[in-house]
Amino acid sequence: MGSCIICGKSVEGRICDLHEEDALFEFRGSRADQLSVDRYYRGSVDGFAEFGVFVDIGDSVTGLLHRSELDQRLDSLDWEPGDTVYVQVKNVRDNGNVDLGWSIRQSEREFRGVLVDDPDIGHSVLLENEDDEDDEDDEAADSEADSATESESQGESESSADDDSGSSDSDSTANAGSVSRAGDADRVEGTAAVGGNDGGSNTAVVTESDDETDEGQTAEAVAAAIGDLEGHVGSDVQLEGEVVGIRQTSGPTVFELQDETGTVDCAAFVEAGVRAYPEVEEDDYVRLMGEVRERRGELQVETETLEVLEADEREAVEQRLADALDDEARPDTVDPLAEDTAVAALSDALVEAATHIRKAVLTDRPVIVRHANTADGYLAGSALERATLPLVTDQHRRADAKYHYFDRRPIEGGVYDMDDATKDTTTMLDNRERHEEKLPLFVFVAAGGTRESLDGFDLLNVYGAPTVVVDDIDVDGAVVDTVDAVVSPSAETVSETTATSLAANVAAHVNDDVRDDLQHLPAVSFWENIPEPYAAAASEAGYDESAVSELREAVALEAHYQSYEDKRELITDLVFGDDEEDVGGLAGHIAEQFREKVDEEVATAEANLDYRTVDGVDIAVLDTDAFTHQYEFPPESLLLDELYREVRDESDAVLGISTDTMYVRADGDVDLHELVREVSERVPEGGVATRSVREGTIRYLAGERPAVLDATLDVLADEL
Repeated sequence: MGSCIICGKSVEGRICDLHEEDALFEFRGSRADQLSVDRYYRGSVDGFAEFGVFVDIGDSVTGLLHRSELDQRLDSLDWEPGDTVYVQVKNVRDNGNVDLGWSIRQSEREFRGVLVDDPDIGHSVLLENEDDEDDEDDEAADSEADSATESESQGESESSADDDSGSSDSDSTANAGSVSRAGDADRVEGTAAVGGNDGGSNTAVVTESDDETDEGQTAEAVAAAIGDLEGHVGSDVQLEGEVVGIRQTSGPTVFELQDETGTVDCAAFVEAGVRAYPEVEEDDYVRLMGEVRERRGELQVETETLEVLEADEREAVEQRLADALDDEARPDTVDPLAEDTAVAALSDALVEAATHIRKAVLTDRPVIVRHANTADGYLAGSALERATLPLVTDQHRRADAKYHYFDRRPIEGGVYDMDDATKDTTTMLDNRERHEEKLPLFVFVAAGGTRESLDGFDLLNVYGAPTVVVDDIDVDGAVVDTVDAVVSPSAETVSETTATSLAANVAAHVNDDVRDDLQHLPAVSFWENIPEPYAAAASEAGYDESAVSELREAVALEAHYQSYEDKRELITDLVFGDDEEDVGGLAGHIAEQFREKVDEEVATAEANLDYRTVDGVDIAVLDTDAFTHQYEFPPESLLLDELYREVRDESDAVLGISTDTMYVRADGDVDLHELVREVSERVPEGGVATRSVREGTIRYLAGERPAVLDATLDVLADEL
């Protein structure tokens, strides 16, 4: 019998079933059928195929990591033949083929122990090869441990303590109750020295004399910042910060401590695989004292004492770290992309939104951009994506970090309803549970600005997920009170800007290095009457009036066909021309399809308009069930926009009416919520409700369609 290297439970071997998935195995067998399904193994890249990557497990077995198992495109992997990778054995087939799964942990230090999987002898703790200097340290540690053990076995009768030596009974008691520093062999993360079949370990016990100065006085720990530890190697330091991670290895417990200057691993040892300081949890603020050591080129603190801070002490450290993070995340002042009165009035809001995004990246919090599935929404979301991805890449070493720490998800109608919120919440909680991922920052662009999204925001708030809204409408006051930051124009300037204009300026604050890439986006987002400063900026970036129009139409078409998936590569090619020598080539090709489809639908709709005159107000009504191709391009919202632009010289408003949905298009200052309230009063049994203010849509019961239409015509005539 042995003990589990993680929890200490008595088991046959060195790890229990519960923690087997937390350990990494090195395969020493010679046949595929000797592998254990569900275990994680160290492998090396053997080669690539169209359908995946071949990975060698040990010296004699090769498995296939199918491309469907990867969390990124096969051609985006930066692996080379011979590179070390970490995979999970999913299945061993009867014919000897091995199916492998992707491991999100792509570093040995992310596992909680390293074991040998040898079919002949079972598995045991794998010891890393140390250099000569490390071997000497290990021998010294072994010698010290043996001496300490021998001394302890002699009992009190052979104690060497006396009044002049500086030791006493009280000293011995203090040492017995403290957490001992581990010997060098035990300080190697994820490994432990093995004493024999009983699972014992070579643990060096440090006596008080180790910490005494030449004068016989105990050396005082020096208060230090983590970022300055290189200058304190070999010295005792006192650190204060937040515990952002805890890993139980086969040797010490490793606390990942973070302050305003950096992060460092702090190893605390009781005995092999036993949790040190079990009262300490992640997110605790602590005061830690220990010796700074350099191990394999990385700094590590050998923990002597660890104290959880409470009340005022915790608050002081927490506030200090928060202030430092805000200072680091807050962007330097940058100029707006072009002269825009709406943007100029929102300078502070732009900086606040950018600070939230930059802070999320700095603290390893994923950023999720939720935007309307329209041209404006896609352009705005792409601007933030362009600015944030380079920061994510700089923050994380993993090649696939941009897929783990940033995502862009379109939503229908710009309304964040319970369906969307439930999916997001389920995903984020799953990622937190399975991968210890922080809850993401949600940034809503051209979406979420009206009260229809409150239920969705409330669900996110239950779990404390931070939220930012960037919208070109006058955001509802209830939404402002619910989310963490808002960028929204005043009611007077709503018609003068777009969500893309606001988001592109936020993006320039997030990452000033990409501002040249964003110059043309605001112009593209205006369907008509492009402000001269933005038109000039687009021209300077190489987009003339024709190119701007083509890009807008191409993005609008792809926004429909991409449904609710971000497909960042295609949109990036369209919006920024990254993989196109001819920037206008792809956009021009797709824009031709847009114009053909839209012109045909508009012509059909225009020929079937039912013109009504109510109290001198001319309103055109289109039966969208009868005279549009439903579920095909263009969608009703875009078609009604185009149709209104065509006929507004003849009509004051256009209504598109289907079985249970109505689209309202009008030049006047029509408050959709007020319109719905009045229609509902006139048709109380109609179930009339706002669906999407951004799209100008309302819902009602199909059986009350005629009554709802008549009431809407009357209310619109009064308002216009």
